[in-house]
Amino acid sequence: MEKWILRNRNTVIENLDKLKISLSVCKILINREFKNFDQINDYINPTKEILKDASKFKDFFQVIEILQNTKLSNKKIRIVGDYDVDGIISIYILYTTFKDIGLNVDFVIPDRIKDGYGINLKIVEEAKEDGIDVIITCDNGIAAFDVIQRARDLGICVIVTDHHDIQNKIDEDGNLILIVPNANAIINHKQEDCEYQFKKLCGAGICFKLCSELYKIYGMEDRIENLYQFAAIATICDVMDLEDENRFIVKEGLRLINSTNNIGLNAIINANSLSKGSISSYEIGFVIGPCLNALGRLESATKGLDLLLHNDAEKAYDLALEIKDLNDKRKSMTLEGLNECINIIEENSYDKSKVIVVYNENIHESIAGIIAGRLKEKYYRPTIVLTKGEGVCKGSARSIEGINIFDLLCDNNELLTSFGGHPMAAGLSLNEENIEILRENLNASEKISEEDFINTIYVDLFYPIQNINYKFVKDLSLLEPFGKGNPKPILGDKKVRVCSLKRIGKSQNYISMKLMSNDNKIFDFLYFGDAKDFDENLESKHGSENIKKLYSGKYMMDSKIFMDILYEVKIDNYNFNETIKYFLIKYRF
Repeated sequence: MEKWILRNRNTVIENLDKLKISLSVCKILINREFKNFDQINDYINPTKEILKDASKFKDFFQVIEILQNTKLSNKKIRIVGDYDVDGIISIYILYTTFKDIGLNVDFVIPDRIKDGYGINLKIVEEAKEDGIDVIITCDNGIAAFDVIQRARDLGICVIVTDHHDIQNKIDEDGNLILIVPNANAIINHKQEDCEYQFKKLCGAGICFKLCSELYKIYGMEDRIENLYQFAAIATICDVMDLEDENRFIVKEGLRLINSTNNIGLNAIINANSLSKGSISSYEIGFVIGPCLNALGRLESATKGLDLLLHNDAEKAYDLALEIKDLNDKRKSMTLEGLNECINIIEENSYDKSKVIVVYNENIHESIAGIIAGRLKEKYYRPTIVLTKGEGVCKGSARSIEGINIFDLLCDNNELLTSFGGHPMAAGLSLNEENIEILRENLNASEKISEEDFINTIYVDLFYPIQNINYKFVKDLSLLEPFGKGNPKPILGDKKVRVCSLKRIGKSQNYISMKLMSNDNKIFDFLYFGDAKDFDENLESKHGSENIKKLYSGKYMMDSKIFMDILYEVKIDNYNFNETIKYFLIKYRF
């Protein structure tokens, strides 16, 4: 079920002409509840002043003291990260900073299949054998109660840096309390008594804040700028809200990425035929990020660190090509697994459930999260995809706005052998005999209502397609970087005529179409949604004969088929020739 809502606030803001941008673009920001000139100006032109005081993190000074003492005594410190982009980048930021300030440091990354997520007993025992004095986690650790206690019992000092939600339990008096592991110090802004003002940093964002302060303490402030580009990659790829502090980190980071001298970054940019100077959050989130993620999914995430730390351009490029090939393999596996899961869901009518729980032992556990995300988009239901792991079933959950999947898993923690995550995404493992019980419990939850399944799409501006011009589209780019919390502006138009359709793409699963505006001009649109669903919806409304005519290759200038559309626009530079590209997002016949 879907509902379109046109944003249309009538707030009058003075001095907008000083910004020298299209008033229509200003109207988009007003519709997104910007209330005055200063808010809009700070948004379009963010500065470092927006960065928050890192000393407000709970345990911040304890962490600094531990690291300073570790340096003075030349004790060994080991970084324990994670195998996704946020984990890889978190390690990179900590490792390079610690090296710069003179710490005796190394790192480990758990193997996704053999070790599972985050710090574990094997890592702790090996650290003890290797004479490690201090362990610092990044992008993990906040739920590792027993493991961290074991490290403490062995005499290892433990620092946790993490951004994941903190687990809760009901105490003896029936009160809900948050519980954290017994580490020497914890930096996680989601702790109840943490005074850090911005609560939406990713794991690497927290490491960025910590390392920026370390550089200041050791008189190396000039090296902070290099960290922005890496923190930006993790912020985008971990789908954090691109607002406030995150917006500045990503905006500054993208500027630096487009002129980066990091050998590994340049290698992955070149291997994917990207053009420096035009790399946006899209290229990071859908090209570079998935390449790094593919390592942790199918091989070893350590290769991602090797790439970013490389000092040989030729060898780095060879490694980047290898990583790209691995990501191409991951794409093929994902498509095959997705189709299998769709068949299981529809054969069992799981798509009618409040929460879809699908078990497919054939898929690789590393791509369960990607498939869960695709299924969540297709059915607009919270979705958990499970597969057979070593000894237990493992999987990933993805949710929709308004339904906190982490909270729902907390309610069923007695069924799970482990879990962790966010309101919108989580990882979990459980015994196979508990899958059906989990499915039943989730679907019986009173925390979910039918209203949660109305997919509300907010339209930023009613803007007939014939009104689009270069000035407007270029001014839209001032709203970048786009992502969660700052989506691309969605524009709307009514009763555009459909004149022709053509299937495109390697698998013929996308549509190129000619649409006629209300003043009889023809515009080329691309639709990257579900082409099969589009055709079925069109046929149910207008019949198969009309579909044949539209796909005939002829322009049906007198077509009787009209659509209300939601769309996006962008400037495309190809061979130094600028054109406006139009993308159909949603439609109604």
